[in-house]
Amino acid sequence: MTTEVNFRRVLSWGKLTWMVKFSCRAKEEAVVTSTPSSPTLRTDARRNVERIRVAAVKVFRERGLSAPLEEVAAAAHVSKATIFNRLGGRIGLIDAVLDDVVAAELRGVIDDARSVAEVRERICSYVGAIRDLQYRLPAVNDVLLQEFPDSEQLMALCHVGGAFHDDLVAGGHAAGVLVHGFTPGDFQALTLDNALALKYGGRPPRADYDRRTRFVLGGICRSAGQLEGTRAP
Repeated sequence: MTTEVNFRRVLSWGKLTWMVKFSCRAKEEAVVTSTPSSPTLRTDARRNVERIRVAAVKVFRERGLSAPLEEVAAAAHVSKATIFNRLGGRIGLIDAVLDDVVAAELRGVIDDARSVAEVRERICSYVGAIRDLQYRLPAVNDVLLQEFPDSEQLMALCHVGGAFHDDLVAGGHAAGVLVHGFTPGDFQALTLDNALALKYGGRPPRADYDRRTRFVLGGICRSAGQLEGTRAP
């Protein structure tokens, strides 16, 4: 009798019975995926993420943060879809590797400049170092140009640099070593103009680049003679 009742219920429920069966099957599949194979899948996922990170650091340092994700995927031996699945795409990837690609070096340039006691030397040291970094490391120009404003880490790094520019210019005027009228905005424009030229115009020969760095410093810093002329007799 029990069998007949169950059979009639199957006939009367129709689609609902199919849904119940489907739900049961899904639960069975869930049980299967929780078998000892899961640690292997998790290990593979971690290995993929690490390969992606290593590949991204290499590609981004050579090509900049705008480098095609296909290049990163190829270097990591994964699909481009895996980058999105594991790291959320370009922005997630940038945030995951920014420190290894460029942030540590940018902070190092700022810290080194802060350690220079004499103001004029501090400005010259920073300008020379940041321009050298712009020439050597394309990702620096992506940071300075704020190419990826959705990256919180990138924008935070920009704010650190901007605050240091403000301090540098204020200290330069207080010490009388910067030309009159030179502003933090001018300082920022110089770095942005250089970033645009390097990113979209190509890199000039190093000798020409260094010569132009001296022109930049000669234009914003007062010469020793000018400084001597401002001193009281």
